[in-house]
Amino acid sequence: MRILSIDVGKGTQDIMVYDSTKEIENSIKLVLPSPHLYIGQIMADVENDIYFNGEIMGGGNLKKRILEHMDKGYKVVMEERCAKTIRDNLKEVESLGIEIADSSKSYCGYTKITLGDIDITKLAEFLIGYDLNFDFDKIAIAVQDHGHNDNMGDRDFRFEKIREKLTEPLEPEKFGMCGNVPEYYSRMKGVEKRLEDEGIEIEPLLMDTKFASIAGMQYDKVAERLNSYIAIDIGNGHTTAASIEDGKIQGLFEHHTSALTGESLERYIKRLADGVITNEEVYNDHGHGAHILNPISKIEKVIVAGPKRELIEKTNLDWHHACPGGDVMMTGTIGLIKTIEKEYNV
Repeated sequence: MRILSIDVGKGTQDIMVYDSTKEIENSIKLVLPSPHLYIGQIMADVENDIYFNGEIMGGGNLKKRILEHMDKGYKVVMEERCAKTIRDNLKEVESLGIEIADSSKSYCGYTKITLGDIDITKLAEFLIGYDLNFDFDKIAIAVQDHGHNDNMGDRDFRFEKIREKLTEPLEPEKFGMCGNVPEYYSRMKGVEKRLEDEGIEIEPLLMDTKFASIAGMQYDKVAERLNSYIAIDIGNGHTTAASIEDGKIQGLFEHHTSALTGESLERYIKRLADGVITNEEVYNDHGHGAHILNPISKIEKVIVAGPKRELIEKTNLDWHHACPGGDVMMTGTIGLIKTIEKEYNV
């Protein structure tokens, strides 16, 4: 079984080519800049009007780059689907000075840039250039998708959908989706569309980056010996912590990493373990929210992943940096691979 696993984060996109006949440590691995960073660099070299097509993607600093480009006196036009990378409300996009593409107009002479979280063609060319096989049985991709609802803010909607899913303790792998991604997860649907446009016939497994990371942390050598612990991904933008007992999520909270201190993080983790943290306290502290089913027996250890994971060292908790497969950067990709193996019996 050969699996292509891609975890798209705010800073990097982490890629693993996994072959089940080999040790996972011998997998081909790549850590590349996130797509929005690569696209931003392309823009920096363009001295021309720009026409964007493609799909919704993780925007990162793309909005900032576009505004800087327009400040130079250039025009920026975006097709409707990819324009939602900036804001879901297209009137808000237009209010920034960005033009929404009109099919009756010609944009001849514009520099065209395609948006998307995934570029399989580019990746295939790279791997084939190293004489590596690009035939896969399964493809798994993680992006962070808050979901969108016209009548609800992103923070509220994200946790509404988490609560709908987590009505009972669940294994993290249960958050993977294959062929059943709802339309409101527009970023994941964009990945599906991009793969289709590139001629990929394999139906991908899609997963939120945070749940992919939580799933991957379970396969760390230390975590595998634990029964009751906290798994926490401290990312560039968001921090998500799940209380785990008997291999299942018992509760979780999510906050903005920049708003956390060692003291507040420790307090939230302890309240999560005790089952007393509330959605209101996190939300009112400008975080996303919290959802609790049960307390856990004890915090045997805090298993931590993510590029900002050193924040855990400012707490008094007993922590361990997750390193599944011997690589701290592959936590999400391994979570995706294990989700495929576990949920699809392969």
